[in-house]
Parts: sequence; structure tokens; C-alpha cells
Amino acid sequence: MKYLNVKIVRSTLVALLFLILVQISLFSQDHQDWSYNLSIYEVNVRQYTSSGTFTEFGTHLNRLKELGVGIIWFMPIHPIGVKNRLGSLGSYYSVKDYYGINPEFGTLENFKALVDSIHAKGMYVLIDWVGNHTSWDNSLTVTHPEWYVKDGNGKFIPPPGTNWSDVIQLDYSKPELRQYMIDAMKFWINETHIDGFRCDAVSFMPLDFWTTAIAELKKVKPGILMIAEDDKTEYQFAGFDMSYAWGMYGFGNGVLVKIVNGTNNANFLNTLSNQENTNFPPPHYRMYFTSNHDENSWYGTDFELFGNAAEQFAVLISTFRSMPLIYGGQEAGLNHRLKFFDKDQIIWKTHPFSDLYKKLFQLKRNNKALWNGAAGGVLQRVLTTNNPAIFAFIRSKENCKVFAIFNVTNQAATFTLQDALYTGRYRDVFSNDSVTFFENTQLTLPAWGYKVYEIGSGVTEVEDERSLPSQYLLLQNYPNPFNSSTRIKFQVPNTASVTLRIFDVLGNEIEILVNKEMEFGSYEVDFEAAQLPSGVYFYQLKSGHFVDTKKLLLLR
Repeated sequence: MKYLNVKIVRSTLVALLFLILVQISLFSQDHQDWSYNLSIYEVNVRQYTSSGTFTEFGTHLNRLKELGVGIIWFMPIHPIGVKNRLGSLGSYYSVKDYYGINPEFGTLENFKALVDSIHAKGMYVLIDWVGNHTSWDNSLTVTHPEWYVKDGNGKFIPPPGTNWSDVIQLDYSKPELRQYMIDAMKFWINETHIDGFRCDAVSFMPLDFWTTAIAELKKVKPGILMIAEDDKTEYQFAGFDMSYAWGMYGFGNGVLVKIVNGTNNANFLNTLSNQENTNFPPPHYRMYFTSNHDENSWYGTDFELFGNAAEQFAVLISTFRSMPLIYGGQEAGLNHRLKFFDKDQIIWKTHPFSDLYKKLFQLKRNNKALWNGAAGGVLQRVLTTNNPAIFAFIRSKENCKVFAIFNVTNQAATFTLQDALYTGRYRDVFSNDSVTFFENTQLTLPAWGYKVYEIGSGVTEVEDERSLPSQYLLLQNYPNPFNSSTRIKFQVPNTASVTLRIFDVLGNEIEILVNKEMEFGSYEVDFEAAQLPSGVYFYQLKSGHFVDTKKLLLLR
């Protein structure tokens, strides 16, 4: 009997140890276990489809998976207040019921089914959380009026310092309100299995509330991702996993807008990068974007604000650092300010940006250099002979590297790359060519031009094997002597106007083989001489100040 008791005790201890290990494993999970190589996609449900419902949005999931979207962030999904509503449908951010679903979008069951479908396709789900204020007709105004800030006459007030007339400010000095809000957020995690929250206007709420709330939420689901709609460093210490990089672009301001306006240049991007690296070191994430719901509706589309630079900036924010965001519709070339309080459907059409984002999202998933937080590489600037115009950088991690070059001006720029950070053999991300860089390579990029090269993504097949020379080079033709046809090879170290001509011994021009602007690279041209008599001829390569001439011999 004693022996049996020992066995029971031993079994119990083993079971307890197993449970402890499971708990340790569970609570050691983190969003970085799944978010390390993903980008985020913001969904405006109302404007996304003709019906503006969860169910119809679900018809886009296969397309979004093909696009490479990793995280889907829904703007607030709760019922919208009617009292003091703005426009015909009101603002998403005027929350009438924290536990409810906006009936415009569907039902709770519809949303749960949508979350399940998104998860089944390997994507993750965040919802917008508006904890600072409610609509004027939120039920809390009746059940707990003491949870609101009031004026000297005891009346509810909009958030101080804003023109948000459709909402009223909550009072976070009330412990009961804090617990209510935490419990409401737990409800959505437990009931719908979402993967985190984008938290609106966090600076309007006490920092210690967020510290407590995030700790409590991560006890329920350790792997959630928490995003703060703010730029300041204190939010990373409060427990938020990612914050907004407003300095890049925000509220119609920021470095990108100023570059287009001509008041900033590439050196300002470098300063911003250094500040970001210092103030937001790994594992903290930052979110970079060229548009979102606020920017689009109130300040302009990325095409309005950036013009011909819009495409380049989409590439820049996707390679720059940490996690890029795109606003639903950008992949279709959205060039319309969506109404904020009324129905205004996105027009879906085929657009080059779809392929652009697809390649960028694929690169981020496959190349460790672009991974988020500590999983990715730190941005290091590559200096050039034209630093005000050219922002070039390397990000590397283990055996992976990304080399990106941007001409952030509205004029073509010629420059020489300096140092040796960038040297090596790469794959051009957009042309799929193989390119080798040497020291002191000279390049020319058109206005708002860009190049992105990578090593180590696992993509090994290339369409064209190209060696990027460090100087002009004209090679001897082959065969030589020749009988009617020969091949001439040459190299161009930067984008430039190039001519290749054939002359006879008297200096008479026989034929122009090349006369055009050519990108940097190695080339070969066939010279057909079937109609020419035997004799000595000359071929000459000319580009800018470079001229080289060689002799060829035609024998019949």
C-alpha cells in the first residue's frame, strides 16, 4: 500500500511538473514568434466593398494572401453612436457599445467566422480599440456617468484640445472604469480569438493604465501584438510592442512630405534612421507607412502628397526598418480621399502597385535582413558622392543582405558609391537579374528612381547574369578575323548615353550599332558585314568623356 502511495505521489509530481512546464512554455510565447517577418494591412470595412460587410470582405482573403499580407487590422468594429453623429453614418471612433458589433458590418458570429477564415489562411487579426472616449449615447453615460470628465456645469465634454464633437471624454482616475475597459478587451480575445489591438489616441489616457492593461491581456494570450498610436518612447516601456513612426510621415508632415516639398533631403532620412535606431532599439517595432485612414481622408492620398515619388516611397517604407503598413486600396492605386463619415466605396482595379507590394512582402518574408525587431538587420547608410540626393543603405542579418538605393530628388542623379559595405553579387528584386557590385561603382538614377538588391532570400534562379563593372570597357570582337558576322562586347558602369559605331580605314562612318541611353551592365552586339568588302575596319565606343576604338578584320 505504501508502494502504491509512492507511485501515486510520483505520478502526481510528474503531472504537476508537466503542467508547470506547459505554463512556462505558454507564457514565454510572444508576438515575435509569428510577427517577425510580416507586414500589416489596414481595413476600412465600410468602404472596402459595396455592402461594407464582414462577409463580402471575406471574398478578398485569397487575394490578400496572394498579395502577401500577414496581419489584418480592422478599424473599429463596434456600433457607432447616433447622438451628435457626424455625417450620415458617423465615425468608427464614436463607440456606442464596447461589447457589440456594428450592424452595418454583420453580426458577432459573422466576425468570428471571418477571424477563423483569416487564421486558416495563415494571417493574423487585430482590431482597433478606442478607450479614450465614447459616443454621447454609449450606455455607460447612463449606468456610470461618474466615469466621464465633466465641465463646471456637470456636463459631458469632448476630449480637450480636439474638435471631436461626436465623442465625450472618459475619466481614467476611476479604477472601476479601468477594470471595465480591461475586461472588455479580454472579451474580444477570448470570444473571437483575435491576435491583438491597435490602440487609438493612447496619449489621451494615463500611461499606467496601459502598463496594467497590457500585462493583464498578455496573461490571457501572451502572443498578442499591441500597437500604440503614438510616436513617443515611453509606450515601448509601458508594454506596447509597436508604435507609429510619425517622423517618417504623419499628419501631412514628416520627412517624406518635406523631401517632396524640397525642404529636406536624403541626409534627413539618415538622421531619422539614426534616431529610430537609438530611441527604438530591438525588440521594439515601429510602423512605417505612406497612408492610413487619417492621412487619406484628412491630408490627401499618397499620390496627392508625393506625386511621382509615391512609388519610391512605397518601396522605401517597406525596406527601411521594422514593419510597413499599407492602407486597404493602396495596392489598387487608390487616389481618392475616402469620406470618413459616409459611404464611399474603394474602386478596385488592376494597378502596378499590386505587383510592387507583392514583391516587397515576399522579400520581407524571405530575407532575414528585413525582418522586424531583433530578428532583422540594422540599417547602415552607404555613402555616395551625392549624399543630399541619394539615400542608399545596407541591412544584413546572418547570410542575408538587402542593398537599397533611392534618388530622393526630382532630377536624374549621377553618383559614385563609396566604402565597401555594398560590394558583392546580388539579385535585383524587381528585374530578377544577377548583378555584381565592385568598389567605387558609378551609377545614374532617374528622378525618384530606386533599386533594391538582395542576397539570401532563397531565390536562386535569375533571368540574366550581369556583372556590374566599375569602369567602361570595350572588348576585342570575336571572332577576329571574321567572315560576315562578329560579336562586340562592352561594359557600361552607369546609366548613360552610349554610341557604338563602325568606321572604314578612311574614317567614314559605316554603321551605327548603338545610339541610346543604357543602364549599367555588360552588353554584346552583333555586327553583320555581309554587304561589305574584305578589309580593315574600326569600331568605337563613346559615352560622355569616354572614347575607345579597336580594329577588326573582315576576310572573305
